[in-house]
Amino acid sequence: MSITARLTSARAGLRSLTARGGEDRPHWASRIEDVKNTAVGHALRRLSWDLRLQPFHGYGSTERVRVLAKVQYASPGTPADFHDQPVHDLRTMAVRGWRNFAGQVAPHRTVQVLLGDQQFTTRADRTGIVDAMLEVSLPPGHHQAVLWTVPGNEVTADVVVFSPETEVGMVSDIDDTVMVTWLPRPLLAFWNAFVVHQSSRQVVPGMPMLYQRLVREHPAMPVFYLSTGAWNVFPVLKRFLYRNGYPDGPLLLTDWGPTNTGFFRSGPEHKHRALEHLAAELPHLRWILVGDDGQHDPTIYAEFAARHPELVEAIAIRQLTEPEQLLAHGSRRPLQESTQADASPLTLAAPDGHELLTEFQQAGKISS
Repeated sequence: MSITARLTSARAGLRSLTARGGEDRPHWASRIEDVKNTAVGHALRRLSWDLRLQPFHGYGSTERVRVLAKVQYASPGTPADFHDQPVHDLRTMAVRGWRNFAGQVAPHRTVQVLLGDQQFTTRADRTGIVDAMLEVSLPPGHHQAVLWTVPGNEVTADVVVFSPETEVGMVSDIDDTVMVTWLPRPLLAFWNAFVVHQSSRQVVPGMPMLYQRLVREHPAMPVFYLSTGAWNVFPVLKRFLYRNGYPDGPLLLTDWGPTNTGFFRSGPEHKHRALEHLAAELPHLRWILVGDDGQHDPTIYAEFAARHPELVEAIAIRQLTEPEQLLAHGSRRPLQESTQADASPLTLAAPDGHELLTEFQQAGKISS
C-alpha cells in the first residue's frame, strides 16, 4: 500500500476515535476539579508563586512536530529549569513517588514556543498540558524547542524528527512490559506510584537487550513508550529507562484526572488514540508493537492491526507469570487466553525479553 493510502487510512481511524470521544459538556467531577484549580491557583498567585514549565519529549516528521509540556505553579525562587533536569542525574531518583503528584497545574495558560527559526503561540488545556502540533520544516535528527509563558521562565524540550526514509518503528507499553509494576491491581498500583522509591523499581529480565537488538537491526528506528501512567511520573519513567539501558524515545502518557465522560480517563481509549495518531503522523512506518498480557495490550494491538494490517510489522507480548497474573487479576488466568491473536500479522509471545529475542530470531526479524 502506498504512503498516501496509509495516511488516508490512519487519519480516517483517528477521526473515528475522535468522533466517539465523549460529550461536549464536562463530567461533573471535571467541573469540580476546574473550580479547585481556579481557587488554588488564585491563592498561589496571591502568595507570589510563579509559573513553571515541565518539558516532555516531542517528536515529528520533517513537516510537522508535536511539542508536549505541562504548566504548573512553583514556590517563589524556584529556578526556571527546575523541571528540566538531565535524565542522567540519578541523584534525583531516590524520592518517594507521591512527590510527583503534589504539584498544582495552571490550566489554559498561553505558552510561546520557539522551534527552528519560527515562533508559535499555543495554549495549555484544562489540566495544564500543552500538546501542540506545529507546522515547521526541520531536517531529521534531534532538535530543541524553547518554551516560556513569560520572559525569564524559558525551558528547553527535546524534539526528535524522524527521517521519511525510516521504515520500521516500535511502540512499547511500560507497566509489566519494561518495568515490573503488577498493574492494574489497585493497591499495588497505588503502592508503586506513590510510595515505592523511584530507584527500587525492577526491570523485566531481558527486555533492554531485546530493544537494543531491535534498534541495531533497524538503525534510526523510532521508539515510543506508550502507557496509561500519568504525566506526573514522566521524570521517573525517563530516568528508569535511561538507567536500565533502554533506547531513548518519546513517552506518550496521559492525565489521571476526570474527563468529559467520567472520573478517570480510559486507558484503552488513550492507547487506541495514541496509536492512530502515530499512524496518521508517521504513515511511512511499519510498527513493532510490544506489550504484556496483564491488561489490554493484546486486544488493543490486534484491533489496530485489523484496522491497519499494512502498518504492523509484528506484535510481541510478554506473558506474565502465574504470581504476576494473580496479583494483576486476582486469579490464575491461563496465559494462553490473553495472547490470542490473528495469524496475521506476526504475533510472538514469551515470558521475558530473552525468550522474546529468540522468538524474533526464529521468525527472521532479528539476525542470530
